[in-house]
Amino acid sequence: MAFGYKILGQAAPADTSAADLYTTPASTETIVSTIAIANVTGTDATYEIYVREAGAAAADANALVKGATAAANTTTTIGIGITLAATDVVTIQSGTASALTFHAFGTEVTA
Repeated sequence: MAFGYKILGQAAPADTSAADLYTTPASTETIVSTIAIANVTGTDATYEIYVREAGAAAADANALVKGATAAANTTTTIGIGITLAATDVVTIQSGTASALTFHAFGTEVTA
């Protein structure tokens, strides 16, 4: 078994559409240890995070964070420890275009 500790994904959404932050590769399992959300503007912004099993559609049923607020010029960290199987997806959505950056950190495990 091989372990790869890494930045799993980074995104700075330019709009308010849902965007994939990380997709677990085939033949891989992943542990997401931390998700950080940085508000790079002087105005509060809302965000959502979804954990989509096997790429299911983002919906309330798989929302990890729904309608949370990132205060202006701050970083919010979520120490989460979620586990993902191959093809599972972490999806993010910002309520304000170009206001937030998202970062996922963790470990990929391969056989």
